[in-house]
Amino acid sequence: MTTSPSKYLYSKDNALYLEGDWVLRHYHDLQQAVSQNLSLGKEAETLDFSNISSLDTAGAGQLCTLIGADNLIQHLDQAQHLSAERKALLLTVAQAIIEAGPAAPPRKTSAIGEFVGNIGIATQSFGRDAVELLAFIGLTLQSMLRIALRPSKWRINAVVQQIEETGLNAVPIIALLTFLVGAVIAFLGSTILKDFGATLYTVDLVGFSFMREFAVLLTAILMAGRTASAFTAQIGSMKANEEIDALRAQGLDPIQILVLPRVFALLITLPLLTFIGMVSGILGGALVCYVVLGISPTMFLALFQADLTITNFYVGMAKAPIFAFLIAVIGCLQGFKVSGSAQSVGEHTTAAVVHSIFIVIVLDAVAALYYMEMGW
Repeated sequence: MTTSPSKYLYSKDNALYLEGDWVLRHYHDLQQAVSQNLSLGKEAETLDFSNISSLDTAGAGQLCTLIGADNLIQHLDQAQHLSAERKALLLTVAQAIIEAGPAAPPRKTSAIGEFVGNIGIATQSFGRDAVELLAFIGLTLQSMLRIALRPSKWRINAVVQQIEETGLNAVPIIALLTFLVGAVIAFLGSTILKDFGATLYTVDLVGFSFMREFAVLLTAILMAGRTASAFTAQIGSMKANEEIDALRAQGLDPIQILVLPRVFALLITLPLLTFIGMVSGILGGALVCYVVLGISPTMFLALFQADLTITNFYVGMAKAPIFAFLIAVIGCLQGFKVSGSAQSVGEHTTAAVVHSIFIVIVLDAVAALYYMEMGW
């Protein structure tokens, strides 16, 4: 019995004739030819390799699919025009397929199981990131203590440069944003308090909100998006270009050279920017109070001084150094975690912003609860 020949195989008198190139380059065509002639492989009693041009592991795997790995091993001794090299290749591939066994069917999971599994993966990732952050904080504090009494190790020029980039260049955006937010809070407060005849308390609303919460929180969030991402991109680019490896090869400590100047700069600039944010937000509220409520600047300052104590200022400013340290450390840590590709730089830059904003908001909420319990 003779079948109509295909491009790679045909059958005649219970013999299977192979021809053409059974190689990876023609894998798709081979796969299609094998799937269309599976019945021929089951009926074949002998194999003829006289017209086959080339054979590699991809072609051998397709031949095992056509005939079966066990049957192929049995037919190899009676195969015609089969060289010793090709016989060894077919035997190796067939034995490997037998040892591997059939592929396990994909496990069916319910939507609830998949949801719970994703929660577990996210929890594991969160724990791993938390441990890495704590370890990096320890390295940073250790480096700070190591150079504290060694002025020759202080990198004053690098710190000044970072102060300019992270502090001076951020003043306009911080002042503008807090001014507008202060104006919005005063406008909303006056609109609501007008119904109760308590518009004068708009001054207290603006003062309390900016001195205790909004100034430091808005400043920290802006610095997380602006500065933490810049730290990650800068250090990540150095990591991709193997500049950090070059520093280590010269016996230099990347923590002291790259991390500490950024940490010190942000420890200096974030409290100052927070103070600027307080002043700008209060000025925005004072402007709205003057335009909408007719509260003069003199009266605004008198009410502000009478109702607000210096404790509110201390409560807001106390959080600034903590936020500054964590933002700088997270930005630098994500930079060191860059693997070397442009995609990795983008992913870790995004992670630096997200992690910084998350930890700032969480700590601010914890601090608010603590201050409330302490009666501050």
